[in-house]
Amino acid sequence: MIENPPPRQLPVCLPPHSDELLSSWISRHAAFYAVPPLVMLRHCLPEASALRAADLHLSSDQEIRLANIFGTEPAVVRRMIFTNVAQSSRRLIATRPTQVCTSCSPGHAEPAPILRSQLLGWRITCALCGNQLRDAGGRELASPFRQHRVAAIHGERLLDDEAERGIGTWTSPADIARLLLMRRVPTLVPREHDLWRFRLLGAVIPDLDHVIAERQENLPTPAKPILPLHLRPALLAGVAIVERAGPEMLRMLRGHMMGDNRVRFTDATENMIARGRKWKASSQMHLI
Repeated sequence: MIENPPPRQLPVCLPPHSDELLSSWISRHAAFYAVPPLVMLRHCLPEASALRAADLHLSSDQEIRLANIFGTEPAVVRRMIFTNVAQSSRRLIATRPTQVCTSCSPGHAEPAPILRSQLLGWRITCALCGNQLRDAGGRELASPFRQHRVAAIHGERLLDDEAERGIGTWTSPADIARLLLMRRVPTLVPREHDLWRFRLLGAVIPDLDHVIAERQENLPTPAKPILPLHLRPALLAGVAIVERAGPEMLRMLRGHMMGDNRVRFTDATENMIARGRKWKASSQMHLI
């Protein structure tokens, strides 16, 4: 006799929207059945701790159980979560929507679905249609880094390939992004400007320092490297520039660091530089 039979398929299953996040889909079912979202999740997965945890990782068995209850296929559930996102890219996944595509967002629905791509901190264009994303809060701030758009789009592609498809080059683009957000000491300090605001990224994208000084912006730390949408092109362009320049650029950037930050930067980059040189040598051998 089975003591705890698996839950049966729900009487009414709502179809997911394209690119919808799992927690959003579960929350819409919860609203339909007038129960809290966590209650709905635990009806399906009693061992689940939180909706965020389900978004980040599910086992194959859990995917199958959810698919059976919601009347869909496990592959559909898998596309709604971040299980396959590379570990190095996990810090670039926001906890709440940071951007929106006005063309693809199903804004007419209630409650409004949250799309998976709304949490991806490496994107400036929509993963579905390619249009420019807008700030989730409704603000339409023009980026002061539009002249770097070509490099930024390349950086977005590098980060997306690593995160979503496991495709890399000589090093991890996500690791480059975190390195570029380390603090640095600039050669010339704008008047009445706090030293702690300066990041290594400013050595790669020189106009960043002026923008930060003028707007009194606070850039995030390497621990959570998600920039506001209007500043994000600078980081994406910086990633593309460093990746294209190769390992030797990391050695050059070390000269912009001082004290403990220089030590941490050196510790973080020595293995990256060594792997990069091997990758470059191997690539040249294949061309011969």
